[in-house]
Amino acid sequence: MDMPSKGPDDLIVAVEQMIRYVRHSARTGGLSTASSSTLARLDREGPQRLTELARAEGVSQPNMTQLVTRLERAGLARRTADASDGRGVLVAVTSAGLDVLARRRAERAAALRLLMEDMTGPERQATTTALLALARVIHNRQESSEEDRA
Repeated sequence: MDMPSKGPDDLIVAVEQMIRYVRHSARTGGLSTASSSTLARLDREGPQRLTELARAEGVSQPNMTQLVTRLERAGLARRTADASDGRGVLVAVTSAGLDVLARRRAERAAALRLLMEDMTGPERQATTTALLALARVIHNRQESSEEDRA
């Protein structure tokens, strides 16, 4: 059954529903959204200072300190001395953290595959094209805003 399009609000609702569905499908590690996002950032971008991590994740430094402490206690992240600045500390994801991230990604991918199995071929293609285009635009905007800050 075709659903009539009503505009941008419908797209926002659809994106929110998809994000909730896929996010809730990842159960490994019992991580909060903030913990999962922080570990994923460390995996993508490598070790970072707490201040950089807090800014990138949009949280206060005290909140990030608490989050990293919880991740350390769970064995998913570790703090190490910054070789370029003896006073600085870097946060890095551990091999256990990488394992949890990989399992969570597999769970989310399986959930997305299940959703897409209920689509027609053209719907699957359109969804794939749209999601990859959105990811590209988001990536490009993030790179431009980082260059503006530099």
